[in-house]
Amino acid sequence: MLEQLTSAVSVSGLLTLAMLILLQAVLGFDNLLYISLESKRVEERDQHRVRRVGIGLAIILRIALLFVVKFAISSFEEPFISLGQGVEHPWLGYALNLESTIILAGGAFIIYTALKEIYHMLAQHDLDDHDTKPKRKVGTAIFWIVVMNLVFSFDSILSAMALTDNMVIISLSIIASGFAMMYLANTVSEFLKRNRMYEVLGLFILFIVGIMLVSEGGHKAHLAFFEHEVEAMTKGTFYFVLFVLVIVDVVQSRYQKKLLKQQASV
Repeated sequence: MLEQLTSAVSVSGLLTLAMLILLQAVLGFDNLLYISLESKRVEERDQHRVRRVGIGLAIILRIALLFVVKFAISSFEEPFISLGQGVEHPWLGYALNLESTIILAGGAFIIYTALKEIYHMLAQHDLDDHDTKPKRKVGTAIFWIVVMNLVFSFDSILSAMALTDNMVIISLSIIASGFAMMYLANTVSEFLKRNRMYEVLGLFILFIVGIMLVSEGGHKAHLAFFEHEVEAMTKGTFYFVLFVLVIVDVVQSRYQKKLLKQQASV
């Protein structure tokens, strides 16, 4: 441990730490969006506390997960149930392990959450109806923030372990990115609160996050349909789709304002 601590404060160690913090920030955007949307489900006076406590607990558990993965990585990679494609099963094949199962379940839950919120948004007659909707308990919201944070952790932890085996550096990057996430989650939440027109955009981004996780989990589980394996959506593809969604939303909003202004002047 002393050797790793000495290595962490060296020039190369500090550069690696900076790289890992940047990596955590890039990989953590989808997690940040989920935290912001989940915290909106509790009473407004409790939202800041939910984000702060949820992320704080998630930092501790993410570091614990780091050590679990470090010393039991084979348990995450070893399939516990599999089905090979062949004459008896020509249309389906899989090899589920613990990691792929957690990611698949997390992705499915996020897809369900996004679709449920989109349905509620379309079904309500009054745009302020969401204020009368039963609020989620603080403990429940914190629980789901922590759980989904762990689901999102696998990518960042495995990527960090591929760059360095120094547990001190990885732990420091997790702590630094966690505190940054606390600040940014408040900023994103306040932005969505002031600009409700972007709620739909946020929910569809969350939906795509769920698709990305399901595809990643399916790829890790070697899920195949009719001898065609599921391919994971890359982060590059995700950010490209995100960029296109934002551009379309901005153009659509400006065009709509232009049309409304033109109709008002007639």
